[in-house]
Amino acid sequence: MRTFLTTSKIIVFALALLLSACNSKPKGQDSSETEANKSGENWIQLFNGKDLNDWDIKFKGEEMGVNYNTTFRVEDGLLRVSYENWDEWNGKFGHIFYKGEFSHYKLHVEYRFIGKQAKKGPGWAFRNNGLMIHGQSAESMALDQDFPTSIEVQLLGGITGKGERSTMNLCTPGTNVVMNDSLIEQHCINSTSETQLDDKWVDVMVEVHGGEVIRHFVDGVEVMHYEKPQLDPRDQYYEKMLPLYGDKMISKGTISLQAESHGTDFRKVELLVLEE
Repeated sequence: MRTFLTTSKIIVFALALLLSACNSKPKGQDSSETEANKSGENWIQLFNGKDLNDWDIKFKGEEMGVNYNTTFRVEDGLLRVSYENWDEWNGKFGHIFYKGEFSHYKLHVEYRFIGKQAKKGPGWAFRNNGLMIHGQSAESMALDQDFPTSIEVQLLGGITGKGERSTMNLCTPGTNVVMNDSLIEQHCINSTSETQLDDKWVDVMVEVHGGEVIRHFVDGVEVMHYEKPQLDPRDQYYEKMLPLYGDKMISKGTISLQAESHGTDFRKVELLVLEE
C-alpha cells in the first residue's frame, strides 16, 4: 500500500510537469503575437523595434530627412511620436514614411496615445494620428505641404466621461473614394467602431486591395469599407500628382504615420503582402 501511494504521487507529479510544459510559451515569445503570425503567414515587420533606418521623415517647412525636435524616435522598443522637445505647436505637421510602395496588403498596427497634447495644438488633433496609405512619396512633397496626398486611416482616442469618439475613420487629403456606389467628397467619415478610451493599446488592421476595396478593422471587427480610391481634381496638388500616380485612380502608394501634436506610441507595425 505504501509503495502504491508513492508511485501514484510520482505519476501525478510527472503529469503536472507535462501539462505545464505544454501550456507555457517559449522564452522571449511576445504575448501580443497575432493570430496571423501564429498561422505561419509571412508578415513583414515595418518597425523592427530598434531603429528607423528603413523610414523617411518629412515635416512641413523642413527638407526631407530632418527629424524636427527629434519627434520620431525609438524608446523602450516603441516607435514613439514625442512632443517633449516642443515648447508649443507651430503648425509643423510631420510624417514618417516606410520605404517603397505597396498595393495589395494587410497593415496591422498596435498603438496608444500618451501624455498631453503639445501646447496650442489644434483641438481636432487631440489624441489624433493616422495611417496614411496609397500615399505619395516623401521626396515628392512640397516644402510647405501639410499632408501627403493619400488615404488617411484616422486613429482617434477618447477620454473616460468625455463622450464617444470612433477610431479607424476615413479622411481624404487630396483624394476621394466611393461608398455605396456614390463618390464621397466629404473630407472625413466616421467608422462604426467603439470609443478607445484613455491610454489603452488598440489593435487595428487595414486590408487593402489595390484600387478596389479597402477595409478597416478594430480588434478583428470590420468597422468601415469603401472602394475606388482616386485623386481629387479640386485639390491644389492634383496636376502634380497625376503623372506621379500615372492615373486619377489610385492602386498603390506609400505607407506613413503622422505627427499632429499629440504623443503616440506604436509597438507593432507589420505588413502582409496579398496576392493581386
